[in-house]
Formats: sequence, structure tokens, C-alpha cells
Amino acid sequence: MKAIELFAGAGGLAMGVRLAGFSSAALVEWSKPACDTVRLNQARGFPLVADWPAPFEGDVRDFDWTNADQDIDLVAGGPPCQPFSMGGKHQAHDDQRDMFPATVKIIRALRPKAFILENVKGLTRASFANYFQYILLQLEFPEIGLKNSEAWNSHFERLQREKTSGNLRFAGLTYKVLPTLVNAADFGIPQKRERVFMVGFRSDLDVQWSFPAATHSEDALLHDQWVTGQYWDRHKVAQKSRPALADALFSRVARLRSQLFEPGTRPWRTVRDALAGLPDVLSSAAASVADHKYQPGAKIYAGHTGSPLDLPAKTIKAGDHGVPGGENMMVLPDGSVRYFSVRETARLQTFPDGFVFNRTWTESMRQLGNAVPVMLARVVASSVATRLLQAKMQRLERLELPLRAAA
Repeated sequence: MKAIELFAGAGGLAMGVRLAGFSSAALVEWSKPACDTVRLNQARGFPLVADWPAPFEGDVRDFDWTNADQDIDLVAGGPPCQPFSMGGKHQAHDDQRDMFPATVKIIRALRPKAFILENVKGLTRASFANYFQYILLQLEFPEIGLKNSEAWNSHFERLQREKTSGNLRFAGLTYKVLPTLVNAADFGIPQKRERVFMVGFRSDLDVQWSFPAATHSEDALLHDQWVTGQYWDRHKVAQKSRPALADALFSRVARLRSQLFEPGTRPWRTVRDALAGLPDVLSSAAASVADHKYQPGAKIYAGHTGSPLDLPAKTIKAGDHGVPGGENMMVLPDGSVRYFSVRETARLQTFPDGFVFNRTWTESMRQLGNAVPVMLARVVASSVATRLLQAKMQRLERLELPLRAAA
């Protein structure tokens, strides 16, 4: 199956799509440093990207989609999120960086069987409610485009009328779209990263899909740490070196101890889990690990106190002008803080160790902060691939029925 990656960045979503069994037909990314990262890893022969086409370095609106392969199974991408992010200017449709309109036009041109779009949790804020619904309706009815000089809210009303009438449901190009707010930690990512996924399947495929069920949980982590103690044993943390159980967790842990059965999910993965096997960034052995250099200057700010070792990390952030103050830090056992190295951050974003960045710390962190965790992308893309293959098999079976009857 063929996929096209929009707003590819350093390739986190694209690698997850590749791991799900798709081949890449095109990657589009405007940032030269991000494209350089992909090209560097292609030149090094890194397996997940070696067979990708060379990234198109430019605006998705400047790519010649008329000559693109028209048999595309999947369009994937994370349209720029600054218009909706908590740290942005919150301009939404008034922000020139809003790339959702361009994304809808590409879907209209390529008619992919499915799409996976990812964005920040801020898109679901009450202040953006109408615009979020407007985005979903555009994705559902991509052929009902914005007219010249038409205001977005007028377009929104036309789309709402179409939704109510149902005239185009089985006549034109339409998609069944399901938005889902996801915490990456619930899927084995060592990071509390909340993001919105908008997944759509072309209506004529008649695919029934729901977001994959969570595989990991905080309850399972608490059970592993404070009921069985296996977490501390696994990491060889002596009893005297273990942190005290927070007062706020006493009742939850007591409940877990009283239950007859263990949680039915796996434990959340923690910072300590993710960094296992990496040498200390201040040790001489760190020099042998790519992108594993000490970055000075970490300080605690109000509301930004770093990530504890024994929980999933706080959200890895990028920022328009580098890492925001007090972000992307880890809290050491003695209570001091330091920045994560690029390699440690890549681990938290589930990038493979063999994938290198070779950029400045600020630029590398920007690329990582903007990325979709590779293994979360794999979970979503694998579920989409499964449904597409099932739909293909069903179509083939329907075609074979008349032949069997004739025989």
C-alpha cells in the first residue's frame, strides 16, 4: 500500500506508517533542517527511510499533485499546530500557518482510501469548537470547497446543510471521519503527550473503524511499583533509594492492593524505562552514543519543574524559538534538574537509536518536539492498514461471487 506524508518533519509519523507496512510515494516538508535530517539518515542507509523518495523541500501547496500517483492508499500528516497550540497565538482560521485548507485540497485531488491527521489537544478547546467542527466537515466533504471571497463561517454553514441533507453521502467523494483525543502514554509511549488524531476512510469502502484500545495504564504502573515492587527490582533500585509514595496516591494504591486481579493493561512506560541502557550523559561513555551530549542551563520555572524519573515524561515541546524555559528537563534522584539530551528525547519520542539528528541541540529538540512518536504512529497506521486490507478482501470476494455462480 502506498502512502504520502505531508508536513513530514523529521519523519516520526512517516516511520510509523512505514512500520505498518506502507511504502512511501512522497514526503513533503518545508523546513530545510528537517529535510536534511531525513536526507542524512537516507545517506547512512537507515532501514526505515532508505527506500523513501527524496523529501520535497517546500510548501505542500507548491507540490505538483496533478502528477502524483493517483492510486494512493493513505495520506498522513500533522498540519502545523501553532494556530491551536496552548503556547501559540490562538488565531485558528485567521492564522496564515493553518494548513488544514491545503490538506483538504490535497485529499480532494488524490482521493486516498484513508487519511491520518494529527494535531495538538488545543484544537479541542471550547474556543475552537466551531472551527474544529468546520475542519471535520471539510474532511468529510472535501469536494465542497471554499468559494472565492467566501468567509469560512459561510462555508461552514453550507457544509452543515450538506451533512444534514445526506445528498452527497454515497454520490460524491466523502469520508467517514473519526476524531479521537489520545494520551500517548496509554499506548506505551514514555511520555504524557495528548494529541488529536483525525482518521478518515473513503465512504465507498464502507469501513467500520474505531481507535485502537489503550494497551497501557497508570493503574498498571502503580501496581508494578507499589503492589508487587517489580518495577524497582527490574531497575535495580535499592529500597533506600526508592521515592516515597505520594500522599495523593495512597487510596489508589490501597484499592489496587485489595483487588483480586491485576490490571488488564501493561504499565505506563516511564523516563527510567525509556533511558535504560544509555550511559549517563556526563560520563565518558556518552561520547560513543550519537546525539547524547550534555546541554547546560536547565532551571526550574513556575509550572515547569521537569519530568520525574518514574513517570512518563511531560510533553516534549518545540517552541517557535527553541525550547521554552523550564521544559524538556528530567528531575534527578537528588532533586536537581538537567535537560534531556537529544538521544534521550528521541527515546521518549520512540525514535530508533540508529536514527541520528546531527543538528544543534535547539534545532534537534524542535524537530523532536514537532514529531509524532514513532510507535504511536505505528499503532494508528497498523489499525488503518488492517481495515484497508479487509476492505480489499471483501471487494475481491464480491467480484468472485458472480464467477463462482457462473461456474
